[in-house]
Amino acid sequence: MWVETDAKKRLAREFFTRDGITVARELLGKVLVHHTKAGIVRGMITEVESYMGETDKGAHTYGGKRTERTEPMYHIGGTSYVYLIYGMYSCMNIAAMTEGNPQAVLLRSVVPADEASKQRMLALRLAELNRKQERKGKLPYTLDTMPPSMRKHLSDGPGKMCIAMGITRADNDVDMVESSDFYVTEGIQIKPEKIQEGKRIGIDYAEEAAEYLWRFYIEV
Repeated sequence: MWVETDAKKRLAREFFTRDGITVARELLGKVLVHHTKAGIVRGMITEVESYMGETDKGAHTYGGKRTERTEPMYHIGGTSYVYLIYGMYSCMNIAAMTEGNPQAVLLRSVVPADEASKQRMLALRLAELNRKQERKGKLPYTLDTMPPSMRKHLSDGPGKMCIAMGITRADNDVDMVESSDFYVTEGIQIKPEKIQEGKRIGIDYAEEAAEYLWRFYIEV
C-alpha cells in the first residue's frame, strides 16, 4: 500500500498537544518522514502505544521521574524521544500534551509508504546486519542473500522500525513540528472501527497498568 505524502501536509502543533491516547490513535495511518544519508524514508505508522505520564506505572516518567533521559517527554507535544533498550536498540516516541505534562506515544511499527522508501529501508537494515557480520568476522549479506525474515519483518517492532527508518539517538529531543528533516505528515484516513486495541508489550512490571489496552494497531 503506497501512500501519497506531501511535506506541506505536515502535522501541526495542535495535533500533538492533546492527550497521549488521542494522539496515538490518530497517528495510525500518518506518515513518519526521516531524511537520512540513504535518502528520504517514509513509513506509514501501523502500531503505537500510549504512555500517560506521571500516574502511568508503565511510563518512564511514572512518579515524576524527570531525568536527563526522560526530559524530552516533558517538552512540548511533537518532540521526539529516542532512547536505547538493551544498550543497543533505539525506540522512537513522540511527546504529547503541553510542556511539563510528560505523555508520549511509542511508535512500534511502520510499513514503507512508497517503493523508494522500501528500498532504502532494506538498505538500512542490510547495513546494520552487515555491521554485525563484520564484528563476527563473517561474510556480508547482499539484498539477494539477506534472510527472508528480514524482508517479511522489515519495520515491525520498535527496534527494527528505527533501524529501517535510520533513527538513532542523534534524533532525540527534536521538535518534529519545526524540523526540516524529521516530521510526520498526513497519510490515509483510518476509520475508528478499523483500530484494534491490546495490552502494551514488555511492561509486565507495571502492575495494573500492564493490563491497560493502550496499544493501538491496524492491519494493512
